[in-house]
Amino acid sequence: MTTSEGIGELSEAVEQVSRGYAGKFGIERDPAWFLLKLHEELGELTQAFLAVTGQGRAKGRTPEELRRSLEDEVADVLAHVLLLARHHGIDAEAEVRRKWLTYL
Repeated sequence: MTTSEGIGELSEAVEQVSRGYAGKFGIERDPAWFLLKLHEELGELTQAFLAVTGQGRAKGRTPEELRRSLEDEVADVLAHVLLLARHHGIDAEAEVRRKWLTYL
């Protein structure tokens, strides 16, 4: 995947990874799973943020490791937003353009 590909291609790739992971581990991705998994990932992002900003425990990790954890959790949250949108037939890119970019 290159940086020139759009959010639709990213969404498709994330779906393939998630579907494969769910199949491998016997996870049923029902409607509740998409929201609950996003909520779980948001909690992990919150923990990473607190650690990187010195408001939470670093657990012996270096500043670089804390930063990588924050980056990883941002990626997880974005991926799960894309999965949730895709599951509900929402074109995330179009909706961001409609709701946010009309103010430009």
